[in-house]
Amino acid sequence: MSDFNAVSAAFIQFYYQTFDSDRKALAGLYRPQSMLTFEGQQFVGAENITEKLVSLPFQKVQHRISTQDAQPGDPSNGMILVSVTGALVVDDEQNPTMFSQTFQLVPEGNSYWVYNDIFRLNYA
Repeated sequence: MSDFNAVSAAFIQFYYQTFDSDRKALAGLYRPQSMLTFEGQQFVGAENITEKLVSLPFQKVQHRISTQDAQPGDPSNGMILVSVTGALVVDDEQNPTMFSQTFQLVPEGNSYWVYNDIFRLNYA
């Protein structure tokens, strides 16, 4: 079994750096059976997920990660469950919005792809 904490940390760094600079480049992380639940709306498949991410109504975005946790999934398939919380700053707004995001990662060769992705803004 790979070190799920190291895999999770590398994934989180890559995902949010890529999201903040070029959301379209995230397409390679998803497969036809992947599912994104974004603020209660569900999208299935890499094409639909990428379309949703690219269509988000902001020009500039920065994720500031507060916490990240990971757990191994089913030992027979090597999946990893990843939970992230943080602050989201869009278009240079002064007040960031808190968010939480959960991923289920599936191993494929020497890398992982996103099977499930759940994103939610957290309003106080």
